[in-house]
Parts: sequence; C-alpha cells; structure tokens
Amino acid sequence: MNTTKSALFAQAMEEHKGIIYKVVNSYCHNLDERQDLAQEILTTMWLSFDKYNNEFKFSTWMYRIALNVAISYYRKDSKREDKANVCEASIVHIADEPAAGERSEEIKQLYQFIAQLDTVNKAIMLLYLESESYDSIAKSLGISTTNVATRISRIKEKLKNQFELQES
Repeated sequence: MNTTKSALFAQAMEEHKGIIYKVVNSYCHNLDERQDLAQEILTTMWLSFDKYNNEFKFSTWMYRIALNVAISYYRKDSKREDKANVCEASIVHIADEPAAGERSEEIKQLYQFIAQLDTVNKAIMLLYLESESYDSIAKSLGISTTNVATRISRIKEKLKNQFELQES
C-alpha cells in the first residue's frame, strides 16, 4: 500500500467526513446499517481514489460515490429500502449541526422530512443543500437536468406544505 496515497486519502476523508455522515444518516436509521453503509462508501472511495479528476470539486466526487453506493445498498434489499423510508421518532444525527435554538429545530425538521423521501429524491436534496448546480446533480445521479429541476420544485412544495402543517 502506498503510504502517500494512504495519507492523502486519510486527509481528504477527514476534511470531508461530513459528506459521508450526511449521506449515511439520511439513508440509515439503524446504527449497524449506518456503519455498514459507511464502510461500503469508504471502501468504494478508496478503490476509486486514483481515478479522481482534480478538475472537479472533491466534494462533488465524494457525494457522487456516497450517494450511488447508498442507492445501490438499498436496491439490493427491498426490506432495507422500506426501513430507509420510515421516519423514526429519533432525529437523524446531522454532521456539523448548528447550535441549539429555533434555527437548529428547523434544520432538524428539514432533515426529518428529507429522510422520508425516496432514495433518488433524498440524494437530489442532499446535493441541492450543498449548493450543487442542477447540471452537477443530474450528472451525479444519471438523470436529466430537467428531471432534477422538476423534482426539486416538487420536493420544495412538499416540504413547504409539511412545514406549514407543523406550524399549525
């Protein structure tokens, strides 16, 4: 094993570990499943690390791999897919979560709503919240830019309605 590659990989993962946390915590509620999925993501990233093209943002590359692994993980077993879409009473841990307060509660609610989305829409929203362009999201997920725009619009409307229901 190349120690330079290992050091670069470890540094990159440390700098961007929040991406893995967000994906894993959005797709898994069970601790064991989160650990399994995180391990699969890290293994895939390690195997693909030499192929990273530094003309693109590293975070985009990480999201692409993490989301594709997460989606594949749940397509393998429909029982896992069902579990992934169930909103549990406990809040999903979010990496780099803001300090306590009203804003923090709104963000928790947002991630709870996102956790209820299907696997592709969940991936779209995670990338959208990271300020990825529609084109970048489309390329990462292998769908059209128009499809991304339509899905985001529908998801926003659904989330807006859910927030309004929470307030009433």
